[in-house]
Amino acid sequence: MRSKPLNGIRVLDLTRLLPGPMCTLHLADMGADVIKVEDPRSGDYARDMGGGGDGSSPFFCCVNRNKRGLRLDLKQPEGHRIFKALARTADVLVDGFRPGALERLGLGYDALNELNRRIVYCAITGYGQTGPYCQRAGHDVNYCGYAGILGSDNAAGPAAALPGFQIADLAGGTLSAAMGILAALLDVERSGQGRYIDVSMTDCVLSHAIIPFAAMLAGEESRPNMREQLTGTLPCYGMYKTSDNRYMALGALELKFWQAFCDAVQRPDLVSCHIINGQEAETVRAEVAAIFESQTQAYWVEKLQNVDCCASPVLTIEEAVADPHLRERGMIVQTEQPGAPLVTQLAFPLKFSEFEFSIDRTAPAPGEHTAELLKELGYSDERISELAKRRII
Repeated sequence: MRSKPLNGIRVLDLTRLLPGPMCTLHLADMGADVIKVEDPRSGDYARDMGGGGDGSSPFFCCVNRNKRGLRLDLKQPEGHRIFKALARTADVLVDGFRPGALERLGLGYDALNELNRRIVYCAITGYGQTGPYCQRAGHDVNYCGYAGILGSDNAAGPAAALPGFQIADLAGGTLSAAMGILAALLDVERSGQGRYIDVSMTDCVLSHAIIPFAAMLAGEESRPNMREQLTGTLPCYGMYKTSDNRYMALGALELKFWQAFCDAVQRPDLVSCHIINGQEAETVRAEVAAIFESQTQAYWVEKLQNVDCCASPVLTIEEAVADPHLRERGMIVQTEQPGAPLVTQLAFPLKFSEFEFSIDRTAPAPGEHTAELLKELGYSDERISELAKRRII
């Protein structure tokens, strides 16, 4: 078995909550040595979110596996020196603080680049390092709001307009940051020089808002809660309620899929009503809704499962976790967590050749690997005990 794709890459993770930790989780799952650096007081707020109360909430455990944990006070001179020593050995640093926070501690990109020319420094923020909003606080809903995502949602009211998936945090803060880090690491191998990556979650969400942006360029007027072709106007594409108050998803955008669906429900008269707009679309959509609402979700799953028409059930997360396809794909794994029963987790999603995903470390307890890491830097047991007494670690 070959080594993991990022074996030998060391990452310093100074992030909390969701976007940054998910980014470094992906790097850790691919084999990087991720060192999660937390302050000796509050640490990562996610430790006590969503249950637990003992610093090992399910949320924290799921996004911080395969990492080593270090507690370090960066505001004290000795903590500052330890961090610089770690930075000399690191390939990547991921910063989740507001712009300027690490610079004020003398640990910004310029300072660390002087110590380590190859370091890739990725800063993940809501609005970026520049611009009039750069120092504003925010969360996913704010970034999606500024990027025009919420404004083009087709929901009937503002309460329903909130997506159940953290688009900006995950597509913006997690995946875009990981993409930038991997590209910069490739460039380091060619040039010998690291890079600074400014990741604005708002920018990243906006850059993926292709459908509403293209509609704007085509001259379509943008309206609050407007219904676009892929968010509610096409009869062939959407969610439909079933008789047991569940839902089916229909994605028959291509004519062949729509025709297969119409044949399956014995409505050949609807084949000509594939890509339509206006009142005609509303009428046909109501007819399709009536078809689905005449039977249960289980009925439609059985009836359409062998029909090539892009129809599928809308599952709950519990049902998704139990789904046989996702189980066979290895997306659900269980691991032991010290002092806790087996923890069910979602697996790393990419399937590389000659690579088998594994959970080699459970999420670290507060400062679990502090002594181990300091010994790697040459610190003695006596010196480590002294640092602990002074609450530097």
